[in-house]
Amino acid sequence: MSNFAASFDTQLSPVAPFLFYLVIGIIIFIETGLLIGFFLPGDSLLFSAGLVAAARDDLNIVILISVIFLAAFIGDQVGYVIGRKLGRPYLERRNTPRMMRMLARSEKFYARYGWWSVVIARYIPWVRTFVPPIAGTVKMNYYKFLSANALGALLWGVGITLAGFYSGSIEWVKDISYFLAAFFITGSIISAIINYRRDRRV
Repeated sequence: MSNFAASFDTQLSPVAPFLFYLVIGIIIFIETGLLIGFFLPGDSLLFSAGLVAAARDDLNIVILISVIFLAAFIGDQVGYVIGRKLGRPYLERRNTPRMMRMLARSEKFYARYGWWSVVIARYIPWVRTFVPPIAGTVKMNYYKFLSANALGALLWGVGITLAGFYSGSIEWVKDISYFLAAFFITGSIISAIINYRRDRRV
């Protein structure tokens, strides 16, 4: 392990693993369950979490992917229930041109792919935040949504995290895992800001 990673490890408190699981879980839940989370860096966060788990002996990958799966699954369930109970007004409460454009794109995506949209949307920034409440608003069969949600949480949440974890198991990748994690997350945030500014100009 690099000197940077070693010094970082010694500075972390004994509760660091618990906080790591908690923070990752909360971020994934917010991104998938609440409209305010559409800008969060889900994909890069998952991959980076896997990288960090591979670099640290006190992080358990089984616990991490379990937390991520539950957060992603429950987040979509919450989005679906909110959309079903509150309907279209919930989706339109932030009636800005940008939000309306994203909502329109997500609705077209859902109309085109149906059941699979819940699974595929996991891999598409912003769309993954809007598809669950849209599915609830149009009253998609609950059990169909449940199965699609579970599959999506597994393939996206667990799959990307494990990809990061096994990539981090390569020795030279493991040595720079913290730098890679920071790079992916920073890149996602910058990309979100650029897209935000671009949408505002449209």
